[in-house]
Amino acid sequence: MHKWLVCRPIKIMTLSEIATISGKGGLYKVVAPTKSGVILESLDEAKAKVIATSKDRLSLLHEISIYTTTKEGTVPLQDVLKKIHQEYGDDPGVDANSDSTELKSFVKSIIPDFDESRVYTSDMKKLVKWYEILLKFAPEIILGQEEKPSESPTEEKQAETKESENQ
Repeated sequence: MHKWLVCRPIKIMTLSEIATISGKGGLYKVVAPTKSGVILESLDEAKAKVIATSKDRLSLLHEISIYTTTKEGTVPLQDVLKKIHQEYGDDPGVDANSDSTELKSFVKSIIPDFDESRVYTSDMKKLVKWYEILLKFAPEIILGQEEKPSESPTEEKQAETKESENQ
């Protein structure tokens, strides 16, 4: 009997599929468009579905940048998230309840030339919250994995070896 191993790529989320709604905490996965808006699913254990309409201020995370004093003027959120992971790994050392001095120091360690007059403490708190949520529910965004196979290469090799032994 031949045993075939099929590796199918698992759909990897990107920042263009993650949204935030002004006035509501948390992050949401874009599920599908509707006639009057878009269906979103919360990125948490509850997986609550929400319909965002044109009245809601919806922002996709790939559109968000942090203001800097450099010539470019901003740094994309994707780059900031990756830099946080490179510097701090799974524990940034601050959370959304940290005081403004700690948060400012944290952001300065990641983006030394961030624009302190345009990046508010509330923005820094959101950055830390979003990092924690993404790390827990969509780590591939931060880790930068393009596609994650459903089986590891080692398991594939073992299956190939077993198959050749059975022939």
